[in-house]
Amino acid sequence: MRFSGIGACALGIAAVNAFDNTSPFVFFSTSEILASSPQITTATSLSTIINSELAKCPSDIYIIVSQPGATAGDYRSKNSTPYLRRYISGEDKHVRSSFTISDVLGEIDTAAFSNTLEQQCGAGTLSIDASTGLFNIVDNMKPRILKVDFPALPAGSQRSTSSRTNDLFLSNLLNMLPSPNYTVIYTTTPASNDEQHTDFEPSVYKMDQTMSPLVHMDLKRDILLHSLASGNSTNGTSLPLFERYQYFTPGLFMGLLVAIPLLSILYVAIAAVSSLQVSYASFDRENGPAAQKKLF
Repeated sequence: MRFSGIGACALGIAAVNAFDNTSPFVFFSTSEILASSPQITTATSLSTIINSELAKCPSDIYIIVSQPGATAGDYRSKNSTPYLRRYISGEDKHVRSSFTISDVLGEIDTAAFSNTLEQQCGAGTLSIDASTGLFNIVDNMKPRILKVDFPALPAGSQRSTSSRTNDLFLSNLLNMLPSPNYTVIYTTTPASNDEQHTDFEPSVYKMDQTMSPLVHMDLKRDILLHSLASGNSTNGTSLPLFERYQYFTPGLFMGLLVAIPLLSILYVAIAAVSSLQVSYASFDRENGPAAQKKLF
């Protein structure tokens, strides 16, 4: 079953979070799980929904992922987490249910998920340190909980590289599972203000550098004209002539666009009329014997 929040669109909702202290959340499973949540919710409300579904023991393996220092903007690019997008977008036919939340207010207590699974399902817990890249899954207990703790995403240019590395690690882990019946709970914690600022500052700088000189000139001219109109200029007569007056207005430009096709039509009409050729003899009346015979 697919919900309204499914797919990559839910991960790419906003380039900058509209709320402070929020982070995204991803949930997908090979089982049919009827759970959904609004795109903006609190960690407490979301934990209640997830715990109620986990208490039903829908899977054999439960992967609880913790990704510190993440924002919704870290997942909007197709290259940052391609495998995660594949699982939640419907490309993987084994995944039967999924939903994503772009802004979760607060930090989700993953220990509550583990406690629910241990008490209700009798699952055992295995912790996996993703920083070492080594893990060993043995098929000696079932069901089981795999807790994956990723390192915090760094600031700057290495942020997207770390996201791709963690995404590849999670994909390899899912491919090595002994059972095809699994549920993934992908939790994140909000990034600090310094990390968010460092991550988005280069984008603003690039946008400013790609602005053409013509745009800069037009903005400067508009500011000067506004200053003259409001009386802020102390010496308006010292400005150049083309900055004191506007000669080529939008109305004049539209008038020229309309005049060009009209003048073309007028030229074709005059040329067509002038091309008509009639001899003067066509207007003379015949008075000779031939004309009198025509009368009879």
